[in-house]
Amino acid sequence: MIGLLKRIFTWWHQSTIGTGWTLFKAGAELVGTDEQGNRYFQEKGEGTFPEGGKRRWVIYHGHAEGSRVPPEWHGWLHRIWDEPPSQSNLTVQKFEKGHLPNMTGTPLAYRPKGSISVAGTPGDESKKEYEAWSPDAD
Repeated sequence: MIGLLKRIFTWWHQSTIGTGWTLFKAGAELVGTDEQGNRYFQEKGEGTFPEGGKRRWVIYHGHAEGSRVPPEWHGWLHRIWDEPPSQSNLTVQKFEKGHLPNMTGTPLAYRPKGSISVAGTPGDESKKEYEAWSPDAD
């Protein structure tokens, strides 16, 4: 019962019943999955998207976080290329890095020297008090 309520009211764990209904109504076909388990769909037949294109969806495996879409699937979702990565061989360049989750709001988030969250911590050299800018000062 709780699983059904989660499917009705929450979207951040998996697709809702409304999303499932939309995929069914559009006759969406599974195009592929990525290494994280996210599934990618495209509607069948003639496209109903503006300019005649077919609608495309991603159903996240686990927490719904936009940064979890790999670059090759991002390009397909945003129509940078037509063929999904599951049908084309995209070569990984040596300068490309693997996926890193979005760390904003966590203790592992990037905090540059002098930022408010770092000021006053041990090892921070920017302990100088804030001085407001004044138009009269040169």
